[in-house]
Amino acid sequence: MTVFAPDSLELNRKLPLWYQVSQSLRASILGRPSEAPLRLPTEEQLAAHYGVSVLTMRQALKELELEGLITRQRRRGTFIRPTAGGGTPVRLLGSVDTIVAQQSGEVTTLLDHGPVPVPAELAEYFPGVAEVVRFRRLRRDRATGEAANCAENLVRPEVADRIDPAALERWPMTKVLRDIAGVTVSRIANTVQARLADPPVAQLLGVPLLSPILHITGVEYDGQGQAVDVARIHYRGDRFSFAVSMDASPDE
Repeated sequence: MTVFAPDSLELNRKLPLWYQVSQSLRASILGRPSEAPLRLPTEEQLAAHYGVSVLTMRQALKELELEGLITRQRRRGTFIRPTAGGGTPVRLLGSVDTIVAQQSGEVTTLLDHGPVPVPAELAEYFPGVAEVVRFRRLRRDRATGEAANCAENLVRPEVADRIDPAALERWPMTKVLRDIAGVTVSRIANTVQARLADPPVAQLLGVPLLSPILHITGVEYDGQGQAVDVARIHYRGDRFSFAVSMDASPDE
């Protein structure tokens, strides 16, 4: 039987390995094409693929099983649930793959893209740059088809030249920047605000005018500390929650 082939992962030794593996596999599952196989490789094969122990792989799979993304059948193997969707919240522990996983559970439509002047309020991120390339997308819940959020990404022109717009309908911008455009994403800084939906956002998201909206501005930096992408994302207030979990060491 053909098995599903997950993406590769570059491990960060500062974060729990099981967590990184679970989030990378989660992103692969949620972003898979509809015709992709549902059967996963064995624990041993997955462990070898990610370069971790079988015990670590088992812990990662248990996490995905608890989320309802996979089912494990004795003597048969591990399978992706056909109804696997992106409604389950993810735990943010500082991994880029977590951001990818959070965005991969949605169906994305690219609305338009092209050069625009740098907005005055974002000029600090693009010093000396007159124009950036804007990509506008609408994301819908994979299970219900309802609008979940609308996103606007402003990308440096030299980076945008390496982006295939069609890839943005399959993968989040973070993954496209890292894995397709070849950008070393060193840091992502998010600012979260509560706002009211203006007419364009309300129309895209299918909500009443002035409805509560969760607005996130995310700045992605490359290995030299230069901002390569500024994302402005509007989430429906009734479909999204933002949670941060922090583990304290015994000495704290």
